[in-house]
Amino acid sequence: MVESTFKIAYPHGLHARPATQLVSKANTFQSRVILTYQGKSVNMKSIMGVLSLSVPEQVTFKIQVDGLDEEDCLSALKSLINEINHIEYNKKK
Repeated sequence: MVESTFKIAYPHGLHARPATQLVSKANTFQSRVILTYQGKSVNMKSIMGVLSLSVPEQVTFKIQVDGLDEEDCLSALKSLINEINHIEYNKKK
């Protein structure tokens, strides 16, 4: 199992657009992917689960990945989160 902690700079946090992107990316891997925020954990392959956490902007959350392609999955999710944050950063300039 691998895990990492992240922040989303996107306004309104993990609302529909970034959540959908992350769920779609998680679903391209075989590994089990869990998102944890404030002690609550959900399957990151479920859009309803991710949205139910209401993760706001600039707070930390954890992603845990367990399975055969866990390293690749976590790396892809990390890249996507960086891309989402970078897009928002450039909008503010």
